[in-house]
Amino acid sequence: MTGLAGRLEGKRVCIVAGSGGVGKTTASAALALGLAAAGQRVAVVTIDPARRLADALGLEPLGNEPRMVDPAVLGAAAPGSEMRGELWAMMLDPKATFDALIAKLAPDERTRDEVLGNRIYAQLSSAIAGSQEFSAVAKLYELHRDGGYDAIVLDTPPSRNALDFLDAPDRLTDFFEGRALKLFLVPTGIAARVMGAGTGVVFSILKKLTGVNLLDDVSILLRAMSSLIDGFRARAAAVKALLADPATTFLIVASPEREPVAEAIFFRHKLREAGMAFGGLIVNRVALLDAGEAADPVAIRARLRDELGDALAAKVAHSAHDLQLLASRNAAAIERLKTALDEPDPIVVPRLDGDVQDIDGLLVLYRYLAGDSGLA
Repeated sequence: MTGLAGRLEGKRVCIVAGSGGVGKTTASAALALGLAAAGQRVAVVTIDPARRLADALGLEPLGNEPRMVDPAVLGAAAPGSEMRGELWAMMLDPKATFDALIAKLAPDERTRDEVLGNRIYAQLSSAIAGSQEFSAVAKLYELHRDGGYDAIVLDTPPSRNALDFLDAPDRLTDFFEGRALKLFLVPTGIAARVMGAGTGVVFSILKKLTGVNLLDDVSILLRAMSSLIDGFRARAAAVKALLADPATTFLIVASPEREPVAEAIFFRHKLREAGMAFGGLIVNRVALLDAGEAADPVAIRARLRDELGDALAAKVAHSAHDLQLLASRNAAAIERLKTALDEPDPIVVPRLDGDVQDIDGLLVLYRYLAGDSGLA
């Protein structure tokens, strides 16, 4: 099995994609840890509500800016693995990232304050379709441009639709350039009458009930946002260019179950269509058999009957049979992935004992990602 080191040579951005629940976060952290151990200055960006990455790296809850992992902590947890580079980690806060982007793109302080202090914006910025995905790639772009890192590993948002990530820049730009928004910005005809009559009545009632003039909030927000459209368009184009850059590559993580396999195939298809680089496939949590586990269940029962008794020996044999069926299905899923993704040599990670919850666990996982070459 070929490890990731050769595939990632010369790459500055590694985007780890796949469906939710397949181990993207731990794979991202393990990969970043391995690259840092090899001498690179690495930042890993995660979108993980369980905060497992911070726990695994021995950090307090991560924030929206990278924090350096103490090399002494890494050395104490894994005394045989010298940390020759630097490992930085952060947990994406989509709202904070979106707010920071607004602040950067605003033409002046007044516009910035009008948007960020607006009550409608506070709700809208968290609800815009694609804002989390766009925030992820926007943060990636910022770190790539300003951070001075040798490599950045991005753990993508879990999503049922792989297009959510690849299409995020276009969909967000479409929102700001869309017909509905333009009608609000410059209402004409029936839209003007609706804004002037029906909507005004509704907002008037709300003002009486709540004391809040929402119509003023809407008017101020839309006027301010109109000055940001060009900036959003330019930033979205820059983000798309980074995703298509030869120094950017995508790793797809899947598990051998039906839905993750289907999404991995779909995502690989979309990468081909978009002309984006595919760095490799990681199949995680695979049931693998050693020589003893591949034995005939009937023979296992016969061999253990005298020692364990027939009832217990039968249970062991039944478990062995189930494991063999699972391993067979997993092998078939891997073959399907090889063919559909045109990936003859995927990285296969077996089911590990327990969840990866600390640096030692990340090191074990990285050794599989590196092709059992370890960190040296």
